Amino acid sequence: MSLTQLLFSFQGRINRAKYWLITVLSGLIMIALGTMAFISAFSGAEGTTMLLVVLLVALFIPMIWIGFAVAVKRLHDCNKSGWWVVFFYIVPGILQGIGDQLEGVAAFVFYLPALAIWIWSLVQLGFLRGTDGPNQYGPDPLQPAASAQPA
Repeated sequence: MSLTQLLFSFQGRINRAKYWLITVLSGLIMIALGTMAFISAFSGAEGTTMLLVVLLVALFIPMIWIGFAVAVKRLHDCNKSGWWVVFFYIVPGILQGIGDQLEGVAAFVFYLPALAIWIWSLVQLGFLRGTDGPNQYGPDPLQPAASAQPA
């Protein structure tokens, strides 16, 4: 799988190591740019701050796309539809947003399932091993290419 396919395609399967590598590197890039923008804003370097903010905004959509693409490929590795990513990524945000508008126990009623879904997605995408051997989404990413072909 080429780097372009790995980062931008919703086809195929990837293992946990590639998922974590891409997820952590993407997060570190965004944190580093945000930190540099924050520091430059307080140092008075307006031109640098603006450049970093523009770069952050320009990278935001591709990073979201990459996050969805690698999550879909991890789901495919577990022989699950990529549509689960909507449940794992969108539903907790909606539930938390509703909880943010409420107070006390009513907010907790929305925060708790959001947290449960987030934990479930973390375990499913980041820790569970994929399907052994080929599945409907492609060959096992842990098998060498020569032996990944079905008999």
